[in-house]
Amino acid sequence: MSLHGILSRIARNPVEIAIRAEDPSRIWERRVPLTPDAVYKLISTRLATVKVVSSSRRVFNDREYRKAGASVVPSLKDTNPDIVLGIKEPPLAEVPLPSSLRTKSPTHLMFSHTAKGQAYNMPLLARFVAPSKALDESKAHFPRLIDYELLTDEAGKRTVGFGWFAGAAGVLESLAAMAQHHLELGIASPFLHTPRPYALPTLDKLRESLRHIGSSISQHGTPPELGPFVIGLTGTGQVAQGCLSMLKELPIEMIPVDQLENLMTRWTDGAVDSRKIYLVHAKASDYLVRVDGGAYDRDHYYQSPQSYTSLFCDKVAPYLTLFLNGTGWAPSFPRLMTSEQLQTAMARAKSYPGFRFTNIGDISCDVGGGLEFLPRSTTLTQPTVNVDVLPANNPAAAPSAVRMMAVDILPASVPLDASRHFSDALQPYLMALIGDKVGTSSAMESSTSASSSPSSSYLAALRRATIAEGGVLAPKHSWLQSAVDQVVEKAASASADVDATPAATTVAAVADVEPSSGVITASDVDSSVDGAASSSSSSSSVAASEPLQPMRRINKKILLLGSGMVAQPAVDMIASHEGVELVIASNSLLELQNLAGPHLKVKYVVIDVAKPFTYVNLIRDADVVISLLPAHMHPTIARECIKAGTHMVTASYTSPEMAQLHESAMARDVLILNEIGLDPGIDHCSALSLINGIRSANPEEKIVSFTSFCGGLPAPEDSHVPLRYKFSWRPQGVLSAALNEARYMLSSKVHTVPGRRLLESVFPKLPITKKFELEGLLNRDSLKYMVPYGLDQSKMETFVRGTLRYPGFSSLMHSFSSLGFLNNQSTLVLDSWDTFAWRAYALLPQHSGYISNQNKKHHHHHKGLPDLTSLVTVERVQPLLEALEWLGLVKPVVLEGPRDMPPLPREKMTPLDLFAYLLAHKLRYRPNERDMVVLSNEVITVRTRGVGGGEGEGEGAGRSSEQQQQQPWRRTTVHTSTLISYGTKMPNVGFKGERPASAMARTVGIPVALAALYIADGTISSSSSTAQGQPWTGVQSPLMPFVYTPILDGLKKVGITFDESRKVVRRVPTTSPGGFKLRMGCGTVEDSLRATSLLRESDTLGGVYGFGFGNGSGFEKGIGNGIGNGQEGGLKNDGGGGVVYDLDEDKGWNEDDVLGWDGAPRSRGLKV
Repeated sequence: MSLHGILSRIARNPVEIAIRAEDPSRIWERRVPLTPDAVYKLISTRLATVKVVSSSRRVFNDREYRKAGASVVPSLKDTNPDIVLGIKEPPLAEVPLPSSLRTKSPTHLMFSHTAKGQAYNMPLLARFVAPSKALDESKAHFPRLIDYELLTDEAGKRTVGFGWFAGAAGVLESLAAMAQHHLELGIASPFLHTPRPYALPTLDKLRESLRHIGSSISQHGTPPELGPFVIGLTGTGQVAQGCLSMLKELPIEMIPVDQLENLMTRWTDGAVDSRKIYLVHAKASDYLVRVDGGAYDRDHYYQSPQSYTSLFCDKVAPYLTLFLNGTGWAPSFPRLMTSEQLQTAMARAKSYPGFRFTNIGDISCDVGGGLEFLPRSTTLTQPTVNVDVLPANNPAAAPSAVRMMAVDILPASVPLDASRHFSDALQPYLMALIGDKVGTSSAMESSTSASSSPSSSYLAALRRATIAEGGVLAPKHSWLQSAVDQVVEKAASASADVDATPAATTVAAVADVEPSSGVITASDVDSSVDGAASSSSSSSSVAASEPLQPMRRINKKILLLGSGMVAQPAVDMIASHEGVELVIASNSLLELQNLAGPHLKVKYVVIDVAKPFTYVNLIRDADVVISLLPAHMHPTIARECIKAGTHMVTASYTSPEMAQLHESAMARDVLILNEIGLDPGIDHCSALSLINGIRSANPEEKIVSFTSFCGGLPAPEDSHVPLRYKFSWRPQGVLSAALNEARYMLSSKVHTVPGRRLLESVFPKLPITKKFELEGLLNRDSLKYMVPYGLDQSKMETFVRGTLRYPGFSSLMHSFSSLGFLNNQSTLVLDSWDTFAWRAYALLPQHSGYISNQNKKHHHHHKGLPDLTSLVTVERVQPLLEALEWLGLVKPVVLEGPRDMPPLPREKMTPLDLFAYLLAHKLRYRPNERDMVVLSNEVITVRTRGVGGGEGEGEGAGRSSEQQQQQPWRRTTVHTSTLISYGTKMPNVGFKGERPASAMARTVGIPVALAALYIADGTISSSSSTAQGQPWTGVQSPLMPFVYTPILDGLKKVGITFDESRKVVRRVPTTSPGGFKLRMGCGTVEDSLRATSLLRESDTLGGVYGFGFGNGSGFEKGIGNGIGNGQEGGLKNDGGGGVVYDLDEDKGWNEDDVLGWDGAPRSRGLKV
């Protein structure tokens, strides 16, 4: 087709361009993307028509656009555009929801502030991106989003923006603010005449005014009270260039950083010219130093920013009259100045003449960012904010005030010049886009020379700047999909008519992640954005806690996979150690952002665990991987770690699938350390420390009983809910644990409890603490830990590991199980929470015929449920009904208002997963509530005289065999270690930088972090050897002293400590079942277990032996009062024929002096 034919076709179907009115809430936003002159030129080509939404605020009025040939319309609804142009992001209403009724899917160009995952603009991004589960045919109706900030040339340099104008306007705003501050301090300076940028129509007029001020300074100088007038500037990008351009109107003399001290000295000597403005343009090499003392290297800095720290507070800041900050900042890079460093700078500044470092123009406007102490951005209406600084060494003294100019839309204050520049820069891209819209760009190219029609390069740039098109994110931005899905889910859950869909797992690129995600490139740090950066990083509070001292200086990288409930303390712990680079990765952008939070060196990446290509490179780059993913995912991660030669740490039990990787991990010299959370984890460490401590101190004592019970619970004051339980970790894990088979040893017998009977095998009222009552549930196969703990099963009488809950948990959970709520085999799609109970019940195989028309008709009330007395005992019916009503699963007879129910999932789920989903919502921790972790280990040892010179022979020496047989006394020692730890509500509790966290998160996340750090620094090393001399690699648990000892020491430093006690009991033989081995009445956990076991065997035993826990209900009433904690302190009767002495009550007591083998106290007048 000829060029004439092409133009004729375009003239018949021109591209419609709409120019939006800017958001009316932005009162100072007067810039335009196209000037009237540019509109006139565009319309004159006959390629496009232009409609302009009317606005009386623009720097160009409606009349000028009409004169240029544009149509002025009341609103965007009066257009049907192909292209929509604006400056800032629009109100959501101006980006209508996609619809098949619209004939066009327009292209929007704007500064969208979405590319870095800015949370406040994710609803806007959702107007351009379809949810993950949307049908492909619906995606075609979504508009295209192009971001000006991403328009670059082939070298990656930005080509369209306002950064230069931000710098130029920022100089004027900062000088005017400084002059007013000086006037308030009693000093009038020539800069009082500095015009606000919006006060004059053009930059030329502003320059002229500043030039007059410069002439006055050249003639008369600056006030001597201000000392040498020093302006400091940082940055080398467009912002800094704009600053330098405006400052050249003043009598500037450049001065290097290393001459600032000399300048102050010369002023004191009268050798400094006050008719000069001294400008120090500080570069990164002037104030950044390596933490190991090495020199600054630019390439190394961008590869390893955590290896550097800023000395700006010492080398530059104390000398400045005005500081202009023109450099950007991103997480993981060192801040230019922290809040603490501000105190340092102010203290030093007071030693120099004039008001030093009291005025700052933060043109980058990075709240809580490079200048950590910037509390908020400011406006053109109120351009400054005061920051009070307490003297570092005298908090009682009056604070100093630092005045900060931090306007976040500086280019908007010079709208005429900024708009003209922007319009000129945008036009070639717009022309290329128009040609692409009508499909004639290639034909136009062939009809003209390559030099006169470079549209292909502009189209390539537009593609690079595209964030989304056709409802799909560009590959570079696909990591934002999860944020979009969460916006859609939240909007759906807020609607009464639309059910929410759980957020879908998304795939995100692990390279080229934007700066706010923590994975950044060199060009990101010194680049400027539209006027100023819009990061909203929050500053960390500084408390008195000291940071944890690193084990040793190391340069290692740790990768943490997962962002769930227990990850935060691990992140805080690792981030507090210098020389350790931490990368966190999961499928939730919002969770990652919250986790990284205040830690400037923490990086994060969005991944899809189901697709290894999104994370294998991260594993290869790491020295240690922590997996806090669901346990079934650990073997997959472990296999990748083995391939990469990377060590791995998890908090989960060693599964059979994981154990199968032992040989391959050993072959690669890789350590896969499992079971290093709370339970399993701290329980292993504390148990082994206790057991091995006993053996070391008292080798003649024989261990005959070991019990360990652990549980995460609400604090007593926050436990008044069904189950008396709230969730601080995955609800599925709690419910699934109630289905596990258990094995244990009690009274020298091995017992096996099938999963279906676990909840019926509860041990009530364990005597662990007097502060609250607890019950115990068996925890999996206890016996498999007997050998790793170094215990001989043939010599053990009791070995039990269990889980702690408040009384009533097991009973109510068993009732829920009887209704089918723990069924993890069948699935259903739930249409109403009212139907869940009877539908879960009907899915049980034995109740498959339960559903009937009558049930369907009456499912809205508990009458639709089966006869509960046929499922549970009579005394459990009322608690069950009350719990069902509280959970919203049956409607109460008297309605008390709307129920707080979570949105219904749409997909098929098992009853167990549905119940877990409901409990996570209903039994979640509320603000100001706290959780609690209780862990109790009990070890019982014996020393027996023995018969005929057996065990304990030395103690029976000198007595006849007949005497020995007549008095076969045996001394029993009860050793306990107990941890009770509560969630924290204040920062910096355990170490500086630690955020408030639940007790569960602390006791899982901190040991995991410690293990990873100790592996990274070599404290826990694969070169260590086992007792058999084997290298300590492969799949392992924390069962070796070189593992659990440093872990326990590290926990102690952060306040996670055990209370240990020891008491001695002298026992007489008994004719009761169990004979010599029975230790009833000592108030031990083992006593409690034996009593419960005996009662289950015979309802009459409680009356025969007189042991028990006190008053209770059900079978507990048959238990007498023998068991209990007894009287406090000293020697006492234990109520069962024995003598108990608490060794902790008298540290100077020698047990052999008090309890002899003849059964009588030996000294000190002690009476039984």
